[in-house]
Amino acid sequence: MIEQLSAEDWTSQGLKTLARHGFTALKADPLARAMGVSRGSFYWHFADLGAFHAAVLKRWREIAAEQIIADVEAAGDEPLKALLRRSFGARLDLERAVRNWAAFDAGAQGAVRAIDRRRLDYIEQLLVMRGLAPVAAQARAQILYWAFLGFALSGAPVPAARLEALLDELLQMVSA
Repeated sequence: MIEQLSAEDWTSQGLKTLARHGFTALKADPLARAMGVSRGSFYWHFADLGAFHAAVLKRWREIAAEQIIADVEAAGDEPLKALLRRSFGARLDLERAVRNWAAFDAGAQGAVRAIDRRRLDYIEQLLVMRGLAPVAAQARAQILYWAFLGFALSGAPVPAARLEALLDELLQMVSA
């Protein structure tokens, strides 16, 4: 007997599909085929495609912001340095896919705006904790986030040693 799928199974498959094939692949039939189940399983968990898309975006926010922040806080390392290593060292296919989706869809656009705000607020908080005045922390958080977005959207791989040197330089720049 096949184990019954959960809504989380569907959103996880949705995130994988989004990262590999883009937002246009987030449809019930192709997802059901990929998971080896009927389309009815999809509709058992989601009223419609819009509800599924909202769940995928919610899960993206959880893993792309809240989970990272929790991991950084638990790491015991210097938080800003840990955040830079985690963010710039991750596979960013999903980041690019969601931002591409946001260019065409208001719901995805809202999710991107919300996650951008959450990330910026967190970076700013870390910079204030390092002793920067709030106005300087806000400006440097924005610059640091723009650097991340440029890196994420470029998709260009950077050798580990070079990335480490670049992250050290970024840390120095925003902390000066």
